[in-house]
Amino acid sequence: MSKKGVLILNLGTPNSPSVKDVRLYLREFLNDPRVIDIGRIAQLLLVNLIIVPLRAPKSAKEYKKLFKIGGGKSPLLTYGTSLTKKLKALATNDFEVELAMRYGSPSMEDVLGKMRMENYDEIYIFPLYPQYASASSGSTIEKAFKIINKWWVIPEVSVIGQFYKNSYYINCMVNRAKKFNLSDFDHIIFSYHGIPERHVDKVYLDGKPCADHQCDKEINHENKHCYKAACYATSRLLVEALSLEDGTYSTCFQSRLGRDPWLKPYTDHVVEKLGKEGKKRVLVFSPAFVADCLETTIEIGEEYLELFQEHGGEELQLVPSLNDNDDWAEGLYEIIKEKVSKT
Repeated sequence: MSKKGVLILNLGTPNSPSVKDVRLYLREFLNDPRVIDIGRIAQLLLVNLIIVPLRAPKSAKEYKKLFKIGGGKSPLLTYGTSLTKKLKALATNDFEVELAMRYGSPSMEDVLGKMRMENYDEIYIFPLYPQYASASSGSTIEKAFKIINKWWVIPEVSVIGQFYKNSYYINCMVNRAKKFNLSDFDHIIFSYHGIPERHVDKVYLDGKPCADHQCDKEINHENKHCYKAACYATSRLLVEALSLEDGTYSTCFQSRLGRDPWLKPYTDHVVEKLGKEGKKRVLVFSPAFVADCLETTIEIGEEYLELFQEHGGEELQLVPSLNDNDDWAEGLYEIIKEKVSKT
């Protein structure tokens, strides 16, 4: 039988919350041309002379909170390691599974180097981002190809792409919601990681901007690779599965950086507006993240809670991500198995 290996990937995490390690992580992350897509010289100057020196000490404080919650370890890495073990147990006779991070450790170079020595017939690259974006999935896939391209013997390589509309993923999100009585909340937010508007504008081969393609209304042939369209489609699927009524939910985007326009509406603006409108209890889903991390636990769970309370709200509750739950491990196994069986 053909020997098959699957590499699951997430964004990454600093090795520790020290300023030094956070600086190294941010430098690798923000120097990626797919993340900050400006001229290379301008990017290097901006990132290494301005953003990283200013941001690293502030981010280190936030990572210290996160690592403390995670028992001294990165929750993203802890969940990823546990999830990988569960996948290995499920896939014993079908394929082998490894975990790597796009930035930081375990590095793609090290893990793919290990996989090279296993002499696989087929390798599957699986970025764990439900919605495709060039700065996440695109960057991860590109780096994997660059590494494998240097091998003397290149096996068959396939990519498992975005899975926002996969029933296993949606069902697992719904399972997380079952821990809450949705009727107890005045409003529900679906908060996705933001990206600059120019990133989604580049998707369209007709030269027209994303704003001209009804991305918040439907998925069609033109916008099927657009991150914004995939996010809104995810929300629609969850709204249907959760039987939510019009006017009781919002789709928005968080974590913007810099002054350029990012995808709107901004989550912090929505949270502030809801508080001012008299909403007291808000439930927040983060469908772009399959594992809890700085953007969910700290940004939503702490910063947005404080913002909501400052403007009259009382409770802003974060729905946990899929993390290493058994149903998510089983769902991922089925997603991978379906892909592997077709090739």
